[in-house]
Amino acid sequence: MLERFFRYSLQHNKPIRVWLEGEKKYQNITVIELKEDAVSFTTARKKTPQTAAKDAFLSASYARGDDGDTLKYQNEGETIG
Repeated sequence: MLERFFRYSLQHNKPIRVWLEGEKKYQNITVIELKEDAVSFTTARKKTPQTAAKDAFLSASYARGDDGDTLKYQNEGETIG
């Protein structure tokens, strides 16, 4: 299930809300690279890329105000691939 949110963030350049192992709160991240066993991302506070193992992510969801509806970000005539 986490993979789906990682791909959504990467493909649409949208932030997602995640809980990382060892952290005490949720944070919003934007995925910039998705590897087989790791995720590279930026946060709203730190614009420098960070990398974490996929196992370090405990949960993920859409960021506040985002319902995951990709059709409203789509240009007319463009198809979803």
